Amino acid sequence: MSSEAETVDTPYAAEQAPRLSWHQYAPEVYKAMIRLDTAAKQGLEPRLYELVKIRASQLNHCAFCLDMHTRDALAAGESVERIVQLSAWEESRHFYTEKELAAIELTEAVTVLTDGFVPDAVYERAARHFEEAELSQLIAAIAVINAWNRFGVTTRMTPGHYRPEAHK
Repeated sequence: MSSEAETVDTPYAAEQAPRLSWHQYAPEVYKAMIRLDTAAKQGLEPRLYELVKIRASQLNHCAFCLDMHTRDALAAGESVERIVQLSAWEESRHFYTEKELAAIELTEAVTVLTDGFVPDAVYERAARHFEEAELSQLIAAIAVINAWNRFGVTTRMTPGHYRPEAHK
């Protein structure tokens, strides 16, 4: 027995409007964030950089940044499989290199500071895989994506409209 409700296409929920276009009202802050983001990624492998951005955005529940950095990761040659498995990386370790795992673990520790300080073991594991200059860039990249996430979540930036090719 089939009801009419089962045969009718159900439309998607309405798109939520952003609370505020903060970049429009704080353009100097926005420009500074762009410069900071550009500086933070110097010397980091693009796919690793995007994995870090995706993982922090997952933890911070930033839909806009998840949309953006998933698309950027795909454009950089990242696989769908590794992106999908990222939220369960501890059970899916075999999808990532030891260096990537150290970066992902450090990303979690820096992002979720409510759990306490960044544990020495996490920092030391990252330090074994990254030279000091690269580790400094990685820490900067983690801090920057966390700042972006806070802008995105607070102002409810709307996901679904970002296209990597439009931002090159």
